[in-house]
Amino acid sequence: MGEHFFAESFDRGTLDGWVVSSAKKDDADEEIAKYDGKWAVEEMKDSKLPGDKGLVLKSRAKHHAISAQLLRPFTFDSTPLIIQYEVNFQSGIDCGGAYVKLLTQTPELNLDQFVDKTPYTIMFGPDKCGEDYKLHFIFRHQNPKTGEFEEKHAKKPDADLRTYYTDKKTHLYTLVVNPDNTFEVLVDQTVVNSGSLLTDMTPPVNPPAEIEDPDDHKPEDWDERPKIQDPDAAKPEDWDEDAPAQIPDEDAVKPDGWLDDEPEYTGDPDAVKPEDWDEDMDGEWEAPQVPNPACETAPGCGEWKRPMIDNPNYKGKWKPPMIDNPNYQGVWKPRKIPNPAFFEDLHPYKMTPFSAVGLELWSMTSDIFFDNFFITNDRNTAERWATDGWGLKKAAEGAAEPGLATQMLNAAEERPWLWVVYVLTVALPLVLIIVFCCTGKVTATHTHRVRAGLKIHVILPIFCLCLSLPHVHFNLQITVDLQMHKTLNNRQNIGQMLE
Repeated sequence: MGEHFFAESFDRGTLDGWVVSSAKKDDADEEIAKYDGKWAVEEMKDSKLPGDKGLVLKSRAKHHAISAQLLRPFTFDSTPLIIQYEVNFQSGIDCGGAYVKLLTQTPELNLDQFVDKTPYTIMFGPDKCGEDYKLHFIFRHQNPKTGEFEEKHAKKPDADLRTYYTDKKTHLYTLVVNPDNTFEVLVDQTVVNSGSLLTDMTPPVNPPAEIEDPDDHKPEDWDERPKIQDPDAAKPEDWDEDAPAQIPDEDAVKPDGWLDDEPEYTGDPDAVKPEDWDEDMDGEWEAPQVPNPACETAPGCGEWKRPMIDNPNYKGKWKPPMIDNPNYQGVWKPRKIPNPAFFEDLHPYKMTPFSAVGLELWSMTSDIFFDNFFITNDRNTAERWATDGWGLKKAAEGAAEPGLATQMLNAAEERPWLWVVYVLTVALPLVLIIVFCCTGKVTATHTHRVRAGLKIHVILPIFCLCLSLPHVHFNLQITVDLQMHKTLNNRQNIGQMLE
């Protein structure tokens, strides 16, 4: 049985235990520098669980910061870290985050002055701006040689995250960091990202053992050309560089009926000069050009010219052929030298302890709902907490979902190509049934194999109604060979029973 370090369900309906920051952001304009975004504890606007409350970010285009102390600091020793919480973008999300920060335990930590530069150990959660959908997992790694911290970002999840930001449902975000340096990111208890702290973070935890020598420079005579022009090659004497690429076709003959004296276009005889035409301002008026009607039945009009064809003697500009460069030395690279900043940390899981959890956010959308924050070192404990909180919301939201037909229509609004699928899967079979019914008397034999191994002989009279046609009677004889199961050996006259 594990222990929990923080649990908040907001069932009390208050912000007791939480500290709203009164600080200002250093690098922001004065009018927006203050962390004056409003927070409230209230139910969701469209709550499916009456009485269930959570923490709501109430302001748009404001800086928000709120935090709370853990029951005791979390130390990365021999147990995993599990943090999970719920988010519902009640009004959608244009640009903003809903991530949490696990604030590093330091003597200077003052929750009343919580800002973006307050040291954190881990940052985790959803973030979106425009069409860039993110699910952060960032940890700050301390360089054992210099003592400086550097952010390490997990690789991007393979899953499509769009739905979590647009469906206005409550989603459960979980991060698991294990002592063996592996991590998992889950949404709604499904893994969407996983990997190793040693190999799947950017930049890598450990720097390379060797680096390129910054003082090494490529020699001036270094030859990187794999191919060169053959210096011994000479242009052939009969090579004509001036020959054109195309020449007139001397075998071409002017078609009979070609009207040499007729232009392709002529002035429109029906055109009339506009009354407001001013020749001093507009120049001499000319009727607009239209296709010459005399050319409509002729093979062509105007001066006939031979068509152009490719010149068989064309060779273009002569160039010496390319040969392997005997002096080729390859692509130059600086030599490698030992990395003076090299270190090897084989246990990046052992991060700096943290003692508080906080939300430090900017959002262009209000009413972001948070609930059921939980930090523990035991996965089973986390799953039980999720079942009692998010599990109830999921069940309630699922019960309130629209029926299949409504879901299909909603899906088609987002993806119009689905209408083609609906037509092919619904309308086409209907047409086939109508055609089948309207062809008169039909006798069909169909063998259907039942999973239990039974065969049934059925004769059914069927009447069908054809569109704009009288009723047509036909017999459909369905033959199903039944191989009787041992438990049905005492049944007699199966055919009579099913008539």
